[in-house]
Amino acid sequence: MLVEEILDEAARRRPAGEAIFCGGAALTYPEIRRRVHRLSAALARMGAGPKDRVAILHRNCHRFYESYFAALHLGAILVPLNLRLAASELKMILEDAEVSLIISEPSTFLGLAPVLRRLAGLKGILWTGPLPPFEDPRFRSYEEEIALSPDADVVAADLEDTSPAHLYYTSGSTGVPKGVVLTRGNLAAHVERVIVELGIDADAAWGHIAPMFHLADAWAVWAVTATGGTHAFLPEFSAVGALSLLESGRVSMTNLIPTMVHRMLREPALESRDFSRLKLLMTGGAPMPAETVLRLLPAFRCEYVQTYGLTETSPFLTFSRPQPGMNAWPASEQLRIRCTTGFPMRGVEIRVVGADGNDVPRDGNTVGEIWARGPTVTPGYWRRPEETAAAFTGGWLKTGDLAVIGNEGYLSIVDRKKDLINTGGEKVYSLEVENALAMHPEVVESAVVGLPDADLGEAVVAVVVLKEPRSASPEDLISHCRNHLTYFKVPKAVRIVNELPKTGSGKTLKRVLRTQMGPLASGAART
Repeated sequence: MLVEEILDEAARRRPAGEAIFCGGAALTYPEIRRRVHRLSAALARMGAGPKDRVAILHRNCHRFYESYFAALHLGAILVPLNLRLAASELKMILEDAEVSLIISEPSTFLGLAPVLRRLAGLKGILWTGPLPPFEDPRFRSYEEEIALSPDADVVAADLEDTSPAHLYYTSGSTGVPKGVVLTRGNLAAHVERVIVELGIDADAAWGHIAPMFHLADAWAVWAVTATGGTHAFLPEFSAVGALSLLESGRVSMTNLIPTMVHRMLREPALESRDFSRLKLLMTGGAPMPAETVLRLLPAFRCEYVQTYGLTETSPFLTFSRPQPGMNAWPASEQLRIRCTTGFPMRGVEIRVVGADGNDVPRDGNTVGEIWARGPTVTPGYWRRPEETAAAFTGGWLKTGDLAVIGNEGYLSIVDRKKDLINTGGEKVYSLEVENALAMHPEVVESAVVGLPDADLGEAVVAVVVLKEPRSASPEDLISHCRNHLTYFKVPKAVRIVNELPKTGSGKTLKRVLRTQMGPLASGAART
């Protein structure tokens, strides 16, 4: 499959009927295809060419969708920007990528304009809303530039599969973001595999609810279009907005971040809502506690699959879908499978490697690091050869995620390698403690970290979000953990907060929590 032909094929397969729903806009594939070619011409007219970097800072929208295809068609490298980053962080990324053009909108960009107007090498800003109230010839209207372009096909750039297509900057959970290069070949290989793995076809109706600047959602731009499916866009997440979109009848599949699910489950009367069109709900970005899975199944009444992957792997590596032959298993065993991190996607190789460099046994207990290899894996980081070399061993990408593997071949993540807690000489995996906390009826979500402790080296500390303020005390939560965990895994302190700090992909920023809390949270309960 040639990725530049995906949209052409969709227009041929589905020449009539609305395929794109975005606010009040409803477009067919031929209409979108014409807009993409005109946008490609506009980007070229503004100075972008093959291998130039074009950034986009935008909420979910059909214009974001168009930008993915237009940049690819032109041969430019699209750089999706995290909406939650500060102006200084965005400036750093734009300078690192040497971006020449930006596509944006007033609600996300206007406050950054004074900084970015001085950005060296920036040729133009394609603006999807009314032009800003100051003079700057680099600002152009998105719709006006499309209208100025001829209604004619632009010849697609002739590039190798090894040429970069996208440059995604990591969310910075470990520090300074670095650019992950994904090639045209990575993109094509992922599309071919995920369509088969998830059974995506022309009846698929995708809900763009997770942010399109992240691969938790962006992969569906390509895979669903490749089969002639339908797209519906939620500009930015709210529990009410997401549930309304799922009730609209325009969504049969979506992939959500666990934080989104937690918030949606807090909305009243979920069981009375009509989600009859929804066939598949997936979650990714962080492991989903089994207790949450048990709550979402009766609420959404559709198939549930947990996904796992990284930006570096385009993204998916595993799915927790039962394999053929498991359909006759008892319901409890099928649920156990769906609560794992998943089984490797076809065409992707995965190892779980112990400290000795050998694969761990498939006993569901021995912990190792997940390594991955295959055509969907990044060739490396943007202009960072040393970090690229450190991330690979013998062609295998070392993910930094720790997991066990069961005898059926399904992985279950236990922690990030950097988050492993060493307390009094004992190893504690934060996910195990978080899962125990999730069993408490008042807990929405939690994060467990190790903080410096004079006696233990590191103390296990939990930060918890509750359904209702003061519905449980730190002492209650520590007592609950004592009933489910070995003594050294029980948190030494608990802090109750309204919200956990998150990356744009929904991962908890444990680095930030450690900085905020200090050695041991003052005022928190201790054992």
